[in-house]
Amino acid sequence: MTSFNALLVEKQEDKSFTRSVTQRSLEDLPEGALLIKVHYSSLNYKDALSATGNPGVSRNFPHTPGIDAAGVVVSCDDDRFSEGDEVIVTGYDLGMNTAGGFGEYIRIPSEWAVAKPEGLSLKESMVIGTAGFTAGLSVLGLVEHGVTPDKGEILVTGATGGVGSVAVAILAKAGYSVVACTGKKEHESFLTSLGAIKVITRDELLENKERPMLKEQYAGAIDTVGGEYLAQAIKATQYGGAVTCCGLTASADLNVSVFPFILRGVSLLGIDSVQCPMPPRLKLWDKLASEWKLECLDDLTEEVSLGDVSQKIDAILKGQISGRTLLKL
Repeated sequence: MTSFNALLVEKQEDKSFTRSVTQRSLEDLPEGALLIKVHYSSLNYKDALSATGNPGVSRNFPHTPGIDAAGVVVSCDDDRFSEGDEVIVTGYDLGMNTAGGFGEYIRIPSEWAVAKPEGLSLKESMVIGTAGFTAGLSVLGLVEHGVTPDKGEILVTGATGGVGSVAVAILAKAGYSVVACTGKKEHESFLTSLGAIKVITRDELLENKERPMLKEQYAGAIDTVGGEYLAQAIKATQYGGAVTCCGLTASADLNVSVFPFILRGVSLLGIDSVQCPMPPRLKLWDKLASEWKLECLDDLTEEVSLGDVSQKIDAILKGQISGRTLLKL
């Protein structure tokens, strides 16, 4: 019987949650056609919520988080993949209520997996991970809405986070002028190294937040935090522009009037990477491996081991992580 290491989150009698690296067996994994030996995963905010028992993410314990995984196929019962194929898994139920990438093996439905594109290594695919995939979907949303680089500057909120930092880098790679908004002004050089032409603070973005409309400043925006930051981005977007929305760490509430929508024709584009259909999923991975491939991936990344990930979970919940955290298994 094959045993392997995994981070296991357990619910205690007092309803608290503990986590530890422990030995598991393949028999502990759920049913599924595809068995994968995981080489890399990455840490996302949703993983931290799962690891602390947030019922909106994970309800079944004991549980192994990890909404991202990249590795090599061990076996596939439905012939969609062959032994030895390199694959990427992001989204669906992985790491939520299905044992995830914080273990050395996963077993999943084969339709959740994507064949790794030629232009990416397994490691690079997990530096991107769900955060980078979400960033890519956000940029793609602006592109498909007609927000081209010549239209003006693009605002990115939560710019030092996993989604925000990759969004800044992809936008810069695609030729956009990026204004990065962050609560961590000390990371200004990090953001400019990714391609931001200007860095503003949260307080600067929130100036005049009581107003229903603001001066037209941005051709579009990628918001990763929600709440009043998303509202300000909408108010400051120019006529015909678009704002993408993918996060709620600031708030799930949106207090904004209809004026930007009915007077400026601003569009609010919702971004979901979990249930993203396979055709756009494949299209985006191909772009991330080619024309949008980032040369700065190493600069974005801190690599950790399975034994270190619990400490990083605490840090991401406290807002102390910048860029991407790569887990090598």
